[in-house]
Amino acid sequence: MSEPTRLRDRKKERTRDAIGDAAVALFLERGFDGVSVNEIAAAAEVSKPTLFRYFPSKEDLVLHRFADHQGEAARVVRDRAPDAGPVTALHRHFRAGLDRFDPVTGLNDHPEVVAFHRLVFATPSLAARLTQYQLEDEEALADALGDGIQARLRAAQVLAVQRVLARTNWQKIADGRTAVDVHPEAVADADVAFEQLG
Repeated sequence: MSEPTRLRDRKKERTRDAIGDAAVALFLERGFDGVSVNEIAAAAEVSKPTLFRYFPSKEDLVLHRFADHQGEAARVVRDRAPDAGPVTALHRHFRAGLDRFDPVTGLNDHPEVVAFHRLVFATPSLAARLTQYQLEDEEALADALGDGIQARLRAAQVLAVQRVLARTNWQKIADGRTAVDVHPEAVADADVAFEQLG
């Protein structure tokens, strides 16, 4: 890759980040429906057409943080160690996320992360778009698991378990507990849930 291409790619990434960060800051301050796309473009110092080149919909301005995890479960299955079954690999990956307090596990008590999740769960259009991301993840995971109904069922089960675990963790934190306090319960819940998938 040439230096001009690398520079161009870095500039695009910075622009994308600036737009996404401006959008999330405005949404957290005024709510999803209280902010226009024009206001986000102005805050990010880009044109509206430029904004839509990076983010096809207003919902994507928020959910790009989830989109960064798109296809993650399928990658975990494809890249797993030869001696690990798919569910074991996914369990280990989720546990590692809990230990890192990864926001995608719901186990993160940074005020902006808690507010971000509250925004997503309380805004119907965002919740609907998140469901679309999850369905795409389910399809990718099913493909990684193999062919047929068994792979599709297993993918749906695994992602449902991860979703319920993450939402449970987030709710405990939204209710005022710390991530460190919730961590042992989150690990125990994950162990039980993945054991049942075994």
